[in-house]
Amino acid sequence: MARSESKILPKFESLDKLVEFFDIRDMGDYWDRMPDAAFEINVKRRKYLIAIDEALVPRLSEIAKSKKISSERLINTWVKEKLRRAAVRRET
Repeated sequence: MARSESKILPKFESLDKLVEFFDIRDMGDYWDRMPDAAFEINVKRRKYLIAIDEALVPRLSEIAKSKKISSERLINTWVKEKLRRAAVRRET
């Protein structure tokens, strides 16, 4: 079976126009005309989900907001601090 030619991909003024275009079209019809994309994936980095007591979340969110950082970043900072202190105590 002969492979059909891909359709010509028009130029778009914005990302929104591109999205609108493909909302009603099959991207497969234009696949061969798509520009190559290069990106790196760090497969070694992982995230772990850890349960936090429900009663702590409002206060954590409040403190994070006051520091203008995410709750995730605040918690990670605090955990790193605690681990550093624990390591120092273990050395003495």
